[in-house]
Amino acid sequence: MTSLKTLVIASAVALAGGSVQAAGTYAATKYPFVMAHGAAGFDKIGPIDYWYGITTDLRNNGAKVYTTSMSAMNSSDVRNEQFLNDFKQIMAISGAAKYNLMGHSHGAHSIRYVAAIMPDKVASVTTVDGVNAGTPVADVVAGLTNILGPSGTAVVAALVNGLGKIEAYLSGNPSLPQDSYAMLNSLTTPAMNAYNKKYPAGVPSTACGQGAGVVNGVRYYSWGGASVLTNPLDPLDLFVGATSVAFLGSANDGLVGKCAQHLGTVIRDDYNMNHFDAVNQALGIRGFFDPVPLYRQHANRLKLAGV
Repeated sequence: MTSLKTLVIASAVALAGGSVQAAGTYAATKYPFVMAHGAAGFDKIGPIDYWYGITTDLRNNGAKVYTTSMSAMNSSDVRNEQFLNDFKQIMAISGAAKYNLMGHSHGAHSIRYVAAIMPDKVASVTTVDGVNAGTPVADVVAGLTNILGPSGTAVVAALVNGLGKIEAYLSGNPSLPQDSYAMLNSLTTPAMNAYNKKYPAGVPSTACGQGAGVVNGVRYYSWGGASVLTNPLDPLDLFVGATSVAFLGSANDGLVGKCAQHLGTVIRDDYNMNHFDAVNQALGIRGFFDPVPLYRQHANRLKLAGV
């Protein structure tokens, strides 16, 4: 989980109006933002923010923003409780009546969970390239584990968990547990069908439709991309180029299908960005489409909605 020291530092910035010198109030929502990173993600590693340039831009435009840290690789249930714990610490520090939750990729599960169990503390939920209906990538990899068998799967999982542990150490959260196999089994299509039955708020009733825009007083939004290879200089493009094969030609962002990103009011599902471009990674090396203004514009959307 994010250390209390990290949250105190973040709160000092947020309570000052989002940044030391906010450029304006365009993104000055009534309630603070709380961000949930995706799988293989982190809060911050040295000068590298997961939400690269995004949180800075929001703060510079008047928003109060808190980031959280969960296991890079673990089940939705484990990550959900980690996010909840950070959220409770943020509530104690901030004292705000409600919060605008934003989650990228696997982070979508955590913000949906908190909104389901604490709707009175949540003003809005926004998923960005969220794994809201599972992903064929997880389905394919889960199938491969059957071929590898228990021993082979354990070896591969241990190697991947090692990467997660390195990430956790570098981000200052070495105690966060890593379980890549549990993560995988949380992101399959069958697992997400079960998850959506348990936490149905905002889930579309049709395969590629929109869900309810408001549930229990919480506003639900989503947006995502439908491009894969956007910049030959971006090393992450090689990864999503390989994983996109699992979609057999259907529209996707390299890791999540276009329609599988839908939740609540769908702002748009075909931005010219892939799964990592959506959070301005790697280090701002992405396609020509700049995702940063999307967050600023959404903050203004929430501001005008009174949240």
